[in-house]
Amino acid sequence: MQRRTFNQMLAATAALGAAGIMSSARAEVKELRLSEGGGLNGDAIDAGYAKPFTEKTGIKIIRENPNTFGKLRALVESGSTTTQMFELGSASLEQAKALGLVAKLDWEKIAPLPIFPEAKDDYGVGYQYYATLMCWRTGVKAPKNWQDFFNVQDFPGKRTMPDDPVYSVPIALLAAGVPIGKLYPLDVDLAFKKLDEIKKDVAVWWKAGAQPPQLLRDNEVQYGVSYSGRVVGQEGIEYTYNEANLNIGFITIVKGTSAEDTDAAYKFLHGLTEPKNQLVAASIVPYSGNSPDFEKLLPKEKISAFPTTADNKKVQFFNDADWWLKNAEMAQSRWQEFALNR
Repeated sequence: MQRRTFNQMLAATAALGAAGIMSSARAEVKELRLSEGGGLNGDAIDAGYAKPFTEKTGIKIIRENPNTFGKLRALVESGSTTTQMFELGSASLEQAKALGLVAKLDWEKIAPLPIFPEAKDDYGVGYQYYATLMCWRTGVKAPKNWQDFFNVQDFPGKRTMPDDPVYSVPIALLAAGVPIGKLYPLDVDLAFKKLDEIKKDVAVWWKAGAQPPQLLRDNEVQYGVSYSGRVVGQEGIEYTYNEANLNIGFITIVKGTSAEDTDAAYKFLHGLTEPKNQLVAASIVPYSGNSPDFEKLLPKEKISAFPTTADNKKVQFFNDADWWLKNAEMAQSRWQEFALNR
C-alpha cells in the first residue's frame, strides 16, 4: 500500500475515514497459512503450536505442504502473498534472505521466552532441532564415530547414506580425521577422496527420510545415516548422537505479508518459544524445541533421545549455512560428478 503524503491526507479526510473502517475490518485476522514439511512433523506443529495458538487467539493455522523453495519464490515474485509463514532449513533460510523472500522480524513484538542463541535469527525463529546421525541394526558391531562407520573391514556390512552433499560431505571429512571443531571451510577434495573409499559398500544413496529405517528393518543394509526422528525409539535400530549433524528448522514470515497478518504471526512465533508447547510437539516426533529448559521437562528415561539435551548437543556440529550459500553450486556439481561414477 502506498503511503499518503501529508497534503494528500488533508485533502482526503473523508476517504481516510472510510479507509479506517476498512482497516479495522482487515485487522480481524481469521486465519494464517503456514507452509511446512508435512507428515509427523506437521502433526507435531498442529498439536504443539497451532492448537494452543488458536485456543488463545481464535485464529486458525492452515498448514500447507510441501514447503519447497520454488513455492516460496513464486509466492513473493507473484506479489500475492496468500501464505504468511514458511518453514525453512538453515541453508534455505540464508538463500531466502539473500533473495529478499522473507521479512525481517521484530523480536520485541515476538517477546520470546529464553531460547538458544542460534535459534534467534533476524529473519526466522528456529523452532525445531533434529540431527542427521549414524544408526545400525541391533546385533551388529556398534560404531562410535564416522571413522568406524567408514571402516568396513572392522564393521562389515552394507551402508545407506544421503544422496546429498550437505550431509555426506561433512560426514566424510570426519571419517577422514578432520576434528569436529575444524570442519569449515570444508576440504571438498578430501571429502570426495574419502567417499570414493566407501562408495562400493553403500547399497543405497537415499533421497527420502523414510528409506534408512526401512532398509535397516529389512536387513538390506546394516549401517545407515538417518534423520534422528526416523530412528529414535524404533525397535531393532540403535543410534548415536556422537558427531551427528545438528540442524534447525526455522519458521519465517513471507516477504509482503500484511501488517495485520504479521502482527498475528508474531503471536504464533512467540508460542514456538514456550517449553510446554515444545514438549507436546516432541511427544509426536522426537525433535527438540529451542528452549534451554526443554530438557528439564523430560522424563529422565527420555533425555538421551533428544538432540539438544546437554550431553547430546555438545558432541554434534552445525553446518555453516553461509559456506553452503557461497559454495552450494560447486558442491552440487562435484556431487553429480561423483554420482555418475559410484
